[in-house]
Amino acid sequence: MNIQPIESMMAKVSTFLMTPVILVIVLLLIYAVFTLGRFFSQYVVRKKNALSYVKQVNDQKIQYLSGYPIHNYFVVNPSASEDELEVFALKKLETLRIVTRIAPMLGLIATMIPMGPALQAMADGNIQGISENLIIAFAAVIWGLTISTLTFWPASVKKRWCAEELINIHKLKGEQVGAEI
Repeated sequence: MNIQPIESMMAKVSTFLMTPVILVIVLLLIYAVFTLGRFFSQYVVRKKNALSYVKQVNDQKIQYLSGYPIHNYFVVNPSASEDELEVFALKKLETLRIVTRIAPMLGLIATMIPMGPALQAMADGNIQGISENLIIAFAAVIWGLTISTLTFWPASVKKRWCAEELINIHKLKGEQVGAEI
């Protein structure tokens, strides 16, 4: 069985994938920088409202408070179950977590695509073709890892913030149920 046509088709399709992969990497870099800015902004707002938040939790008086999205969801939906609150928290983190995981994969894809032409250039003795393709390959993986680095830290910290808010809501719900009895 001759699979040469299939191999040729796969090589051509992979070269067509390079442009969309590079464009997505650029878009993800823009998203990562934007998200990092939003993260620092939320950090400043949370720091500013930290005492008010602790006071609300201790006094069992819940009101809207900037920088605390899970808490605010509970303020608007006080009868929300713990499962609903957890799903809301996961939704808040979902895009950031996906970008953190997918950026290195796209970087690897964009690294592997030019390797075929680089190997072909090496077989032809074309040193310039090798270097041009390797520059693209290594730049793409560096961008992917940079994007992942920029989004990993905010994703981790926001996950902790969400967990803390969920714990405090659980305490509030427990105290409210105990007060009704």
